[in-house]
Amino acid sequence: MAHFVIVGAGECGARAAFALRERGFDGDITLIGTEPLAPYERPPLSKGGSNEPPEPKFVAASERYREQSIDLKLDTTVTSINPATKTIALSDGSTLGYDKLLLATGAAPRSFPGADGALHRIRMLRTHADAVALHAALQPGRHIAIIGGGFIGLELAATARMRGADVTLIEGLPRVLKRGVPEEIAEAITERHRLEGASILCGESIEAVAEDADKAIVRLANGDVISADLLLIGIGALPNVALAAEAGLTVDNGIAVNERLETSVADVYAAGDCCSFPLALYGGRRVRLESWRNAQEQANLAAANMMGDDASISAVPWFWSDQYDLTLQIAGLADEATIHVRRNLAEGAFILFHLGSDGRLLAASGIGPGNAVARDIRLAEMLIAARAYPDQAALAASAVKLKSLLAA
Repeated sequence: MAHFVIVGAGECGARAAFALRERGFDGDITLIGTEPLAPYERPPLSKGGSNEPPEPKFVAASERYREQSIDLKLDTTVTSINPATKTIALSDGSTLGYDKLLLATGAAPRSFPGADGALHRIRMLRTHADAVALHAALQPGRHIAIIGGGFIGLELAATARMRGADVTLIEGLPRVLKRGVPEEIAEAITERHRLEGASILCGESIEAVAEDADKAIVRLANGDVISADLLLIGIGALPNVALAAEAGLTVDNGIAVNERLETSVADVYAAGDCCSFPLALYGGRRVRLESWRNAQEQANLAAANMMGDDASISAVPWFWSDQYDLTLQIAGLADEATIHVRRNLAEGAFILFHLGSDGRLLAASGIGPGNAVARDIRLAEMLIAARAYPDQAALAASAVKLKSLLAA
C-alpha cells in the first residue's frame, strides 16, 4: 500500500491530506507538525481586537483526522530527508518510508539584529502561543512599538489600538506597504491608523534594539529613543528551506518547484509559503506567495498531482488584510504595471486597476469598509485570468459593471 507523507501541519499540509482522501487515495497518509496543536489557520493571529484570549481556528476537528485515517504526528520534527532511500528521520529517533513526499514547511518570521534569543519584551508573531502571549500584553495604557510597516505590522498595530494600547510603528522605507501595494492605498491606510491614534514613523533607520527589566528600547539613527512596554518585530518572513536544502533539493527564494509543484527530486513535492514556482500568467516569472488562499489552492493541486494528475498552477495571486473596519484586497501582481486607473465606489471605497503598457490588466487593488470591494475585485480577478485588455474609460466609470467587461 502506498504511503504519502506530508511535512508541515499547517493550512497547506492539512488541506492536502484531506484533499488526497477526497480524491480517493486509499493508502497511508502521515501528516507531521512541529507544534503541539492540531493544524490551525494563521491569518486570525494578527487580526481582531477582542478582549477574549485568542482561540485557535482549527482547519478541522481532531476526530476528522481519525475518521479519514490520517496519522497526525504533532510536536514532532523531521530532522532529515534521504531521497535515495525515500525515508525521513524524525526527532524521536524513528524513520518513515514514503512513496511520495510533500513539503509544506511554511515560513518563519524574519529576525532583527539584537532581537534574537530568549527575550521578554521583544517578540515576533508566528504561532498561536505567540498570539496568546501578545494578547496578554495588549492592554489599555500599555505602549507597543512595532518595527515593520507591512501587512503583519499594520494588522498588529490595528489590533493593539482596538484593545486600547498606545502604538508607535516604525518603517524604514518612505511609506508603509512599499512592496506590492499602490501609494494611494498605502496613504489611505496610513491616514486611518493616524486617525485611530497610532503614531506611524516612516523613513526611519534603526540603530539598535534592546530590553531592560522594564522596557523595550529602540534607538533610531537620528538619535531619538523610543521606549515601550513591548516591541513587536514584523519585518516579513523567510521560507523554511533548510530541510530541503540539506536533502539536495534546488532552492530559489523557497523550495523551487515546477508548474506541477514537483521539486528537483523525484516524488518530492512542495507547496504553500515555502516554495517558489513559475507563474504562466506572468510569463513564467518565478514567485513565492505567502497567502491563505495560495496555501489552500496549492494543497489541492499537490494532492491531485501526487495521485498522477498533470495539473498546472493557474490561479491568480490574491491577498487580503483587515485593519479596523477596512479591508484591503489585491488580485494579481502589480509591480510591472505602467498604467493605473481608479474606480470610486460607495462608502469611500475605491479600486485601482493596474495595466501593462500594452493595456493588459495585470492586477487590481481595492480598499474600503467591510466587503465594499470584494465583488469588483473578484470580477477583476476573472478579467486578469482571462488576460483581458479592458477599456480604460469603462474601468474608471463606476456606472459600468465589470461583469459586462468580462462578457465582452
